[in-house]
Amino acid sequence: MADFVKGLFGGQQQKVAQPHSGSDDDFADYAGAPEPSPVSFASSVGAASAVPTSTVGQVPYTAWYRVWERTSVDDFKLELYILPFILLVVAVHLWGTRRNRTKAHHWIKSHAPVLQQEFAQVGYTRPQAGADDVSAVGLAQASEKARQDAVKPETFLREKKPDEFASYATGRANVAFVDFKLTLAKRFNPLMRFGELAISLFFESMPVPVERMEATAYVFDGQEAKIAPAIARGVGEKVANSTFDGFVFAVVHKDLMKRLREDRYDLSLTASKDHAKLPLWVTVMSESAEVTDTMLTPELIKAINDAGDDFEALIITDQPMDQPKRLDDTVPRKRINLSLKIKSASTPYESTLPLFQYFIRLPDFLASKAHFRPEALRRIKATREEQIGKIRRIDDEEKAEERKLASDKLKREQRDAKLGRMTADEQRKYLDKERERDAKKRTKKQTVKG
Repeated sequence: MADFVKGLFGGQQQKVAQPHSGSDDDFADYAGAPEPSPVSFASSVGAASAVPTSTVGQVPYTAWYRVWERTSVDDFKLELYILPFILLVVAVHLWGTRRNRTKAHHWIKSHAPVLQQEFAQVGYTRPQAGADDVSAVGLAQASEKARQDAVKPETFLREKKPDEFASYATGRANVAFVDFKLTLAKRFNPLMRFGELAISLFFESMPVPVERMEATAYVFDGQEAKIAPAIARGVGEKVANSTFDGFVFAVVHKDLMKRLREDRYDLSLTASKDHAKLPLWVTVMSESAEVTDTMLTPELIKAINDAGDDFEALIITDQPMDQPKRLDDTVPRKRINLSLKIKSASTPYESTLPLFQYFIRLPDFLASKAHFRPEALRRIKATREEQIGKIRRIDDEEKAEERKLASDKLKREQRDAKLGRMTADEQRKYLDKERERDAKKRTKKQTVKG
């Protein structure tokens, strides 16, 4: 017991373990090995700093704004390769858009005197003085300045796209308004321009791009009171009767005849025929010989001869350009179309101006001369009525199909409601009778066909 207490309180010395001696003599060297002591990791004060092995690619440390001290020309080699191409694209775009604007302004300056002489308003800008101008110089001077700005030819055009310009004219007897559209080449994008040219060489559906002016005159045709509010209120002079018979007549270049007949529904109603008084490179597309004799005036023939190859088409129509699909589409809407090629900025428009003037005054001629005999209009009306009959039959078939679908839907709903009120046995008997009726109907149909 005493030894146990001494062992708890350290009273007895621990015996040092003696190396084991025995038969394992090979491990005798390790039995009395000293305890390993920890190695000090304290570095010496005078140790030399590490020396970099290479100085290639080092960037000097400078202030954040001293970019020129941290970069060189070699850092921008890729940008230097791309920059010339970007500058070339920008230069071509600017040159192309400026060239198109020059051609468009040349056209409007050449035709502005005729338009200003024939119409009360040309362009989209109305001569109206602003509040700031009135307060600065007075109402009279501000109105005069606004009027002068509104009659400048440059303000008559509106650039919709770099290759498309538009203008507008209104305020004339027998004409509600005229829309002008100038389509120019895509000089600002050579890839697209040559791509369209290449496609047109291989596909007939893609015509060769041509710079042209397209004008569309929408005539009143006796609808002045509905279109012009001043005439409806009885303000101003009394207008003459502007109605005329509806027909389709065209003089077109032979290079465009096939494409126009395929693209336009109204011209598909006509018959093509050469005329002895017209040049060989144009043809007449008309619904009646009497219409052709009335419309081919000496003034028109001379204007077409003077225009030469710059002339493309002159179309008088009351039918839609697209195939009508509804009865509302067959309502006559009379209009006149003129298509001419656009010349270069250095070439005057003396050869096409007579035809342009004739186009502007053509509604007056139609209102006074385009009234034909009933015999001549009989065939024209028959063509219209035939097309209306086709559309009406298609419309009736669609309505009958809709009524049939509605009736079948109502029968199914009534059948489902009736089955829902039956018991299981009643439903089984009802379905058996229904299958028997269907089988008899199928048998009867097969017998009739046989």
